[in-house]
Amino acid sequence: MAVTEADELSVVFSALADPTRRSILVRLMAGDASVAELAEPFAMSQPAVSKHLKVLEGAGLISRSRVATSRFSHLEAQPLKEANEWMQSYKRFWTESFDRLDAALAEYLHEQQQIDTEEEDDND
Repeated sequence: MAVTEADELSVVFSALADPTRRSILVRLMAGDASVAELAEPFAMSQPAVSKHLKVLEGAGLISRSRVATSRFSHLEAQPLKEANEWMQSYKRFWTESFDRLDAALAEYLHEQQQIDTEEEDDND
């Protein structure tokens, strides 16, 4: 059974839901790193970091390679680009919604100003 794009997005967003995994991705933006290097800033064991790396790898967010006895992780940005593109459609939706709200508010304020002006003229 083929994984659909929506299913791939679910896996990516699930992987990104954890702050440790997001921190690992930020670190990998600076370049490839070993498990020991990735584990350094965290109060967790290397096997615990390896579990996070397996989740990131399963989501396609990293690839891993072996050099001698070390395993290095490499950031794979394409799934992040696809997730960003998906979220951008919602950004456009909200931007357009706020633009319509701004226009409606401006129209309401203009009408209210006209009513206030007419009331002032009637009182003179």
